[in-house]
Amino acid sequence: MTNILRKLFHTVTGALPDEVIKLTGDGSNRAYYRMRSGEVSLIGTVGTSVEENRAFFALSAQMAVRGLDVPVVMAISSDGLCYIQNDLGDTNLYERLKPARERGSFTDEECADLCKVMALLPDIQYLGAEDFDFSVCYPVARFDRRSIFWDLNYFKYCFLKAVGVEFNEAPLEEEFERLCSLLLRDDANTFMFRDFQSRNVMWHDERPFFIDFQGGRRGPIYYDVASFVGQARAKYTDEAVDKMLDAYLESLQRYRAVDREAFMHELSYFRLFRLLQNLGAYGFRGLLERKKAFVESIPAALAQAIDVLGLLNGEFPVLADLMAKASNMPMLMKQEDDELTVDVMSFSYKRGIPDDYSGNGGGFVFDCRAIHNPGRYTEYKKLCGFDEPVIRFLEEKSDIKSFLDNVYGIVDMMVANYKERGFKHIQICFGCTGGQHRSVYSAEHTAQHIAEKHGVKVVVNHIMQNRKYTIESKKTGLITDI
Repeated sequence: MTNILRKLFHTVTGALPDEVIKLTGDGSNRAYYRMRSGEVSLIGTVGTSVEENRAFFALSAQMAVRGLDVPVVMAISSDGLCYIQNDLGDTNLYERLKPARERGSFTDEECADLCKVMALLPDIQYLGAEDFDFSVCYPVARFDRRSIFWDLNYFKYCFLKAVGVEFNEAPLEEEFERLCSLLLRDDANTFMFRDFQSRNVMWHDERPFFIDFQGGRRGPIYYDVASFVGQARAKYTDEAVDKMLDAYLESLQRYRAVDREAFMHELSYFRLFRLLQNLGAYGFRGLLERKKAFVESIPAALAQAIDVLGLLNGEFPVLADLMAKASNMPMLMKQEDDELTVDVMSFSYKRGIPDDYSGNGGGFVFDCRAIHNPGRYTEYKKLCGFDEPVIRFLEEKSDIKSFLDNVYGIVDMMVANYKERGFKHIQICFGCTGGQHRSVYSAEHTAQHIAEKHGVKVVVNHIMQNRKYTIESKKTGLITDI
């Protein structure tokens, strides 16, 4: 495909590129390349869907003709999969505002940048829809019930199920139906960007350019407003959000009459919906694909969702209850302690190796099945690795002590190294056939060994025994059941 991009570059510039650099994507399946020849720099793109590319080409042309700052498509391959566009640089608004996120506040200048973006949004929504044929949009032409339920089910199965929150399908579906009806009651002929957020705003020539709108379609104006001001990872302050909304509503008055109170109430439904979408995505990318950055984004999105549900005064009690339960799940609770934590687990290979919810993938899995198994004998079948008869059997009739001496040698080196380097998490798992005897004994003794030798916090989780407790660091010396 890069050969095709080279030819397209030549078509545009009359020269072949001297340099082709693959750029890091941001969750997209498309591949991007920066292509240079002398002072000329363009972006080559390889898509995965001809229909999606066609939607992008049509929308880009629509907005460019109406004076909106979007990428200019300069050449397209005959099969429609590859294209060349102008280079808008490397700085998106999300990166530009990194200092604000780190200090937890936004300067007047930073708020002005945000307000500039929000003041342009009504132009995108109204001019983007002007005389436009939405049938070209991909994968659907408009925001409708089917696409709403795609996202609500994504939340249900990729977040609630992944977190382990139990729910009753019927009342939850009733609330989904009610929310869907509320989201569809504004049927204005406006363009919905769909992924309007700070990562999709490039800052070029001291002004914002808008990218990644190929999933756009006909839809209500509230959706994009909710997407931008409710972006959990952006960490906007309440003051910054108020300023952005003021800028948007002032600009919106050029296209329609504005009742601020009514607008804000309607916006709450879309903010809730977008947060459910976000949680579904964070659940899939973080809890299922085990990408740490997405796991870390969940608590902020949950807190926002709880706040929005509070503003809606009990309209969605089932969702409010589920959000509260999710926020109290141990895997999602914010860890205030900044020191190293070691998770030590016992498990059954019949159930599979436990997931690492930290997202860093650091640690070990030890297979205990080569050790003489007390579970083969009737007198031990109902006991486990906590019980004295099982402990005596393993210590007297198996080589488990030798096994653990080798484990300690490996684990000690890693714990000491991680402490020194300021790492925050290691996961150590012991598996056996049933997760009852050998793995439990090994996890118990390893946890005590680590706590005593290294003085760090150890969380012990015997999965098949449904027992979990914490050995605090040497700062406290406490043992707490979870």
